[in-house]
Amino acid sequence: MQQYNFKNNILNLKVKKSPFAVRIVMFFFAFAFFVFPIAGTMVGVLTGSGLHFGYFIGIGLFSLMGFYFLRLSLWNTYGEERIEILENKIIYEANYGWFKDGKKEFAIINPNYSFKAVGYEEDNEGVLIISSEQSQMESVVKIPMNDLESLLYILEPIRI
Repeated sequence: MQQYNFKNNILNLKVKKSPFAVRIVMFFFAFAFFVFPIAGTMVGVLTGSGLHFGYFIGIGLFSLMGFYFLRLSLWNTYGEERIEILENKIIYEANYGWFKDGKKEFAIINPNYSFKAVGYEEDNEGVLIISSEQSQMESVVKIPMNDLESLLYILEPIRI
């Protein structure tokens, strides 16, 4: 599976899906962190112990953790980066499948394309780096080194 697609000055980088069992566990925890505190609050109120302020703190904290796990699960399932290369800037957007992150703009004139090795050495993976004298943008998606080299070969002639 090719993890990148470049068309009309738009580069899409797709995340390699994590194993199915790992995704099931992560989605379960995301769901559990939302549902179990609410169920515990309902059981506490129905058994007669009343509605305490601690229930709201628990619901709030576990909802934040549930949202984080949901975001992590979605990234490992549907994650995609969209990098739009324009004349004097680059627009970056992370897509989680069910929702998207805010667009980030980088003022990059005359971009230089390179990559950096990440992770374990035997994995032979890296991330794309687009830089200029003013700023630098680093991708999050890990891509095999030989795919990154072919991607750099495609991107290098693009000097807008």
